[in-house]
Amino acid sequence: MSDIVTQAVTALNEKLAGADFGGTAKFDIADEGCIMMDSDGARAADETADVTLSADADTFRSILEGDTNPTSAFMTGKLSVDGDMGMAMQLAAALS
Repeated sequence: MSDIVTQAVTALNEKLAGADFGGTAKFDIADEGCIMMDSDGARAADETADVTLSADADTFRSILEGDTNPTSAFMTGKLSVDGDMGMAMQLAAALS
């Protein structure tokens, strides 16, 4: 597991604490690994999810740090979404 994934799991668990997030989502970080998120929080894993969000490490880091809006990243092609768009929007709101 890469350092980026390890740091991201910690950051995501802090951001998702207390958030009303139902379902499953996966962040697929190019050349780094995957992070699963569900009602129990975030963990390093690569499993089937309701929605998969894919981005490079720089884009993902920028989203986590609040420098990049996930919707803007999607609209500019830096973030791709495969699956339940409503779930993706719910996750974006939880991360803001």
